[in-house]
Amino acid sequence: MRLVSQMRRIGVCLIVVGSLASMPVALATPSISVDVKSGRVIAHEDAFQRWYPASLTKIMTAYLAFSAVKSGQMSMDTPITMSVHASKEPPSKMYFKPGERFPLDSALKYLMVKSANDVAVAIAEAVSGSEEAFVREMNATARAIGMQATRFVNPNGLPGSGQYTTAHDMAVLAVAARRNFPEYAQYFGYEGFAIGKQTHTNYNLLIGRFQGADGMKTGYICASGFNQVSSATRNGKTVVSVVLGAPSQTARAEKSAELLNAALTSSVSGSATTLASLAPYGEGRDVVADISAQICSAKARAARDKNRDENGKLVLGSPYLVELAREPRLVRAPAMPKQAGTEIALSRIPVPLPRPTGVLSGSAVPVTASAFVAPAQAAEMSPLRPGVTIPVPVPRPEL
Repeated sequence: MRLVSQMRRIGVCLIVVGSLASMPVALATPSISVDVKSGRVIAHEDAFQRWYPASLTKIMTAYLAFSAVKSGQMSMDTPITMSVHASKEPPSKMYFKPGERFPLDSALKYLMVKSANDVAVAIAEAVSGSEEAFVREMNATARAIGMQATRFVNPNGLPGSGQYTTAHDMAVLAVAARRNFPEYAQYFGYEGFAIGKQTHTNYNLLIGRFQGADGMKTGYICASGFNQVSSATRNGKTVVSVVLGAPSQTARAEKSAELLNAALTSSVSGSATTLASLAPYGEGRDVVADISAQICSAKARAARDKNRDENGKLVLGSPYLVELAREPRLVRAPAMPKQAGTEIALSRIPVPLPRPTGVLSGSAVPVTASAFVAPAQAAEMSPLRPGVTIPVPVPRPEL
């Protein structure tokens, strides 16, 4: 009888363990909020969990474009040409035909507001001569500013093997962008743009709805869920927040608003943890999370539809977000007139000029690895392997 009893207990335990193993994993949402001036971390959760960046990648693409302008390699009027290679990128995109041109100023608006994947590649080719060369520069820059666990494989964030980041690293990038390029901060905060008769509004629901919101970028693929890097300024204080893996567009906006409001109203002194002193933590953090099953299931899509009213408008439930009671403020983002009778290279467009690396010119104080990581950590960062294979991306809409 005693043996039978023990066998029954073992059987019950096996059933319980089996049930737990089959349960769906809880939807994680790594996050962090930081004061830009001091680098002080106000709040964080799973900040070192590797995650797919999706279109948050485009912050780095813009960062390198700003660097090229600041060094004198380019100007905001420099023509960007759409190549055959760039034009083949899947949506979200501007659908320019090969050979069509637009100034860098317009390209950055297409990139940050519309999240145009084709334009991201066109910018990469203009800055570095090819997408592959640009990706190498992206990764070198990431290491230089202290992004400890990030690897880029393309300039737009479309699905690609070996691409990952963390909430911590995205905060490092956001702070570096705000500190090093304050003169270009407006590109992260446009409500929308007009090109011809077309208008496009920003996917960032905080802009115009959260007091002081002034950027930065959203991103979405099935594997990552809904990501967002946000910034806001009140009374001269600028803070940034990062939210990864939210279940919907509204959820990432509401979480971002909550983090930003807490950071803006925080009174914690400068002795608190900073981006530099925050040590990596979290079991299994080096495995890139993939939440496709939770984000792109029929059930998840149906749940997101419930966030809209009868007119299809998103319903926001945060006390920190208000309805936009006016039309979005649009800026002009014209393309350039077509060149009649001029033959344009229809493949890669090598146009880069030599420019200094490392310390940036201008009055802004450059952010280096020492600002975010200890020297020992910086020394351990492995160099980028030459030759990056860019996988063919699967088309996915940007939200």
